[in-house]
Amino acid sequence: MPRPTKQQIDDEILEAAAHLFARHGLKETSVQRIADTVGYSKTGLLHRFPTKEALQTAVIGRCVEQIHDTASGVADLPPGPRRDRAVLTGLAELAVAQPGTVALLLSSLLAEPESEIGEALAVIGEAIAGAFGDEPHADTERALRVTGALGAVAVASIALCGRLHPGAATRLAEVGFDALGH
Repeated sequence: MPRPTKQQIDDEILEAAAHLFARHGLKETSVQRIADTVGYSKTGLLHRFPTKEALQTAVIGRCVEQIHDTASGVADLPPGPRRDRAVLTGLAELAVAQPGTVALLLSSLLAEPESEIGEALAVIGEAIAGAFGDEPHADTERALRVTGALGAVAVASIALCGRLHPGAATRLAEVGFDALGH
């Protein structure tokens, strides 16, 4: 069995950190807890990410990049059902592959904007709104539906983690799309 590449190791660390940040918060998640989760020493983890803040920045940056990748694929679609379905399909595929990242994405929508975590995660929420073609915080009803759709995708992917196969993303996207009420 070939050894994992540097990128695969980093991806594993970032996914575990995203899951832990979403579950316990940025402040309450220690570097040691992340290292224990991925089976590395704290020293080994700090060799790759020199500080907890560097790890947090990498996790948030990766999440935003993935949302931007999804958004770039729908940029030519006007806001509406077709764009919503396409965004949810992209996020459902991400949820099947990386449920921790999608859990962090969801927690960014639920964080208090004035809190430290809210400020750190606000960039994720803005990227999500942009992907859907929405203005952040402009329409409470729409924000509620988008949050419900993302919640459906995130909760299902986390609850069924390990039992979802790549083809399940289509059905997962449909569950989220139903929450939008189109």
